[in-house]
Amino acid sequence: MKKELSAIEAKYEAQKIAFGPMFFQSVIALRDLGILEFISSHRKGVSIDTIVEKLDVSEYGINLLIEAAEVIGVLEVEEGKVKITKTGFFLLKDEMTRINVNFMNDVCYMGAKAMTDSIVKGKPEGLKVLGDWPTIYEGLSILPEPAKKSWFDFDHYYSDGAFPEALKIVFRNNPKLIFDIGGNTGKWSFACCEHDPNVNIKILDLPVQLKVAKQNATEKGLLDRIDFHAIDLLNTEQKIPQGADVIWMSQFLDCFSKEEIVQILKNAFQAASAETTLYILEPFFDNQQYPAAQYSLVATSLYFTIMANGNSKMYSIDVMKDLVKTAGFEVVNTYPLIGDSYHSVLECKKRLDV
Repeated sequence: MKKELSAIEAKYEAQKIAFGPMFFQSVIALRDLGILEFISSHRKGVSIDTIVEKLDVSEYGINLLIEAAEVIGVLEVEEGKVKITKTGFFLLKDEMTRINVNFMNDVCYMGAKAMTDSIVKGKPEGLKVLGDWPTIYEGLSILPEPAKKSWFDFDHYYSDGAFPEALKIVFRNNPKLIFDIGGNTGKWSFACCEHDPNVNIKILDLPVQLKVAKQNATEKGLLDRIDFHAIDLLNTEQKIPQGADVIWMSQFLDCFSKEEIVQILKNAFQAASAETTLYILEPFFDNQQYPAAQYSLVATSLYFTIMANGNSKMYSIDVMKDLVKTAGFEVVNTYPLIGDSYHSVLECKKRLDV
């Protein structure tokens, strides 16, 4: 049971929200100016005078940022010495935190002010700060830096950790042909080719994404095993071809609204035979081991609103299972939190009663 806050505590929590953007950017400045790293390198602490002497930052700026960092628990000052806290250490050294911070700062921050307009219009109004596309997916391969690197670092971090265990699940029945739906840069397809020298892959994605995947496949010498099929899955006239042993969707369906997910899954249904297995890999926000993971996933839903497409989100596992059922599939196996990741796999088959 959650502790009920006093009025004073609740007011303080409200101020954290009110001034949150300022403190976020103060941490970015601490990091980018080298102040946080310098303090971290002195385990027993370091004086402000020494920081001023060694770094090319004004005394004013250093004092300002240290005061802000102390308030939010990133640094502590004791007996004239500044030390990094555990929170500061994670901001500086933890890979997940670094990737999340860069994603928020480089991809989302400038567009976040368009949250209200995005919700009202159902469009990613914040995306305009990065480029003129209806959704971010048309522009992924040509995003300006550092947004492009931060986007792909974020996307790959939250999928790559799941791949080793996911490969074991998918290859249990030795599939010969896998359709990688929304294959992006091709990382899953390349992992499949490395896992099984006999498998063939068809990557299905928007033309702009296939261009990148094909270039990557060329560099890896995999064009003899990987085929490419341009498709806009929001266009009901464009059909997924038949013949796959496995249809794979990795962190793909969360890019769409519930209605669009059903439409995409129905497209997969018409492409699947009774022997075809559909696998859905997703980080469900209500199926996480740690509060930090759920917190991050809910924040990611807000990114979808302002920057990605204006109508998608991270889903709960029960909602996704309901959408799967509506489209004519049934979940025959659930693999929760596989490997060292935040992902679950839903193994699906066509329902015989449809």
